[in-house]
Amino acid sequence: MKAADVVVIGLGWTGAILSMELARDGLEVVALERGHNRDTSPDFTYPKAADELKYAVRGDLFRKLSLETVTVRHRGADVAVPYRQYNAFLLPDHVGGAGLHWNGQLYRPSPEDLKFRTRNVERYGSKFLPKDMTIQDYDVTYDELEPYFDRFEYLNGTSGQAGNLDGKPLPGGNPHEGRRSRAFPTPPVADTQAAILFAKAARELGHHPFPQPSANCSQPFTNPYGVRLGPCNLCGFCERFGCFLYSKGSPQTTILPALRRLPNFTLRTQSHVTRIKLDASGKRAIGVTYVDSSGAEIFQPAGLVILASFQINNVRTMLLSGIGKPYDPQTGKGVIGKNFAYQMMSATSVFFGNDVAINPFIAAGSGGSQIVDEFNSDHFDHGPLGFVGGGYIIGGQTGGRPIQQLAVPPGTPGWGAAWKRAAKESYLHTTNVVTHGSVMSYRDAYLDLDPTYHDSLGQPLLRMTFDWHENEYRMTRYLTDRALEIVDRMKPNAKSTLIRQQGDHFNVRQYQTTHTTGGVITGADPATSALNRYLQSWDVPNLFVMGSSAFPQNIGYNPTGLVGALAYFAADAIRTKYLKNPGPLVAA
Repeated sequence: MKAADVVVIGLGWTGAILSMELARDGLEVVALERGHNRDTSPDFTYPKAADELKYAVRGDLFRKLSLETVTVRHRGADVAVPYRQYNAFLLPDHVGGAGLHWNGQLYRPSPEDLKFRTRNVERYGSKFLPKDMTIQDYDVTYDELEPYFDRFEYLNGTSGQAGNLDGKPLPGGNPHEGRRSRAFPTPPVADTQAAILFAKAARELGHHPFPQPSANCSQPFTNPYGVRLGPCNLCGFCERFGCFLYSKGSPQTTILPALRRLPNFTLRTQSHVTRIKLDASGKRAIGVTYVDSSGAEIFQPAGLVILASFQINNVRTMLLSGIGKPYDPQTGKGVIGKNFAYQMMSATSVFFGNDVAINPFIAAGSGGSQIVDEFNSDHFDHGPLGFVGGGYIIGGQTGGRPIQQLAVPPGTPGWGAAWKRAAKESYLHTTNVVTHGSVMSYRDAYLDLDPTYHDSLGQPLLRMTFDWHENEYRMTRYLTDRALEIVDRMKPNAKSTLIRQQGDHFNVRQYQTTHTTGGVITGADPATSALNRYLQSWDVPNLFVMGSSAFPQNIGYNPTGLVGALAYFAADAIRTKYLKNPGPLVAA
């Protein structure tokens, strides 16, 4: 097999970005994707793209659990078992990865999110943090990443309203956001009726609602790669679906049309990477081993390896490849698998009478919604509340699909004529108010290889050890109470709230978000992190690891904006620093 300059593992968001940036510089890039090729046409043309049973229920774009799953337990003393059903995270498959089937929420973190431990210790004191909480700072600042947030937003034709333009506050935007160097590429998607009702109630309570930043493009837009996006028509088929209108940001709609034209880029699908191979010193990657569609094992040599698969897969690949010291929760030593985190949501279904027409089928994955951000990050005083972190409150809907997005008022029977009547009467008059909260990292929350269970190729499954903690129970209760104040001001006929209570355990079968983070985290110290500030492995300098596996803890916002910015930041470091002088970019 001919050696490549670069081999990229996974062609989702970060794999596509790194492939494009490095191939445009003239490097020979080979991308290996374990799933099939997928493109807007012919795969997601209308009407076949709007198939809820195929995509949302049966998960056609996700990894088949008969081939590979994860094992889950709540504590280290428990026995982990493999799961055949989950909604808490969705293991992506196929070209585009999770960037193909996401909703499009495209936030930047708050500046304090990147220095979160330092911020909390300085403001509240070190004793405010629980002893078992293992949160860390990033070794990069918001201001350093700002140009790369901007690049990712303009890649997607992101719709929104700036709240801080070069330090100048702007009305209608997020008053808590960090400085922006320029406005959003496109204006906000038009508000749905539910968002209008939510925003009005929030303003009456003294909040400052603003349009959700969205990779649902609001008008025709041509991005810096010359790829043209169309406007969203609020069809309601975003999450778990490909976009047939070329309006939801994804690798297929923003990068791949340009990337596929480059003669020095090669894509191989149905190529499942099993490990990164090291030289005799164990300090340099020489390529990757993968299994092709015929079952043959193939070695692809390369001078530079980019690990750009889904968060869970990144951690597993590092462990299977023997790169970095596995994390030991007993000693707190080791870095691979450390600081696994998730997010905690609550959701309130809001039911109006026949005089309020919501029409939930008129919806976008993220556009057309309104946000309250006063209770996110460290935007408020946590001192009297006894927890760190927070989240945003969102009003609107992502769709009105009849299988997974149909709600009935509290007290309705679970089946039969009464259920049918309630579904018919409430469908057009129902919306949701949701909280989207952070989860901190803890000593007892981690990932490792399962000693018992294996996948279809005979490799150990990844084992997840995770449960909720007191900090997050308090956070979600406080955030949900603030959301319910807004709901009550909306004056619904009825409401029904789902919230995680103390004593509830993490349940992978329940949808929260699908945002898993950590396990190959970035930081300033190789003793406590796997990657340096440029997402370069401390142990193997010609290996860079992309994605949310780098997050030391999970923020209240959706992660994709930070994932995209870090990918562009890493790509620039490779292009301008590493290729000129291959080796560690940060002294250990």
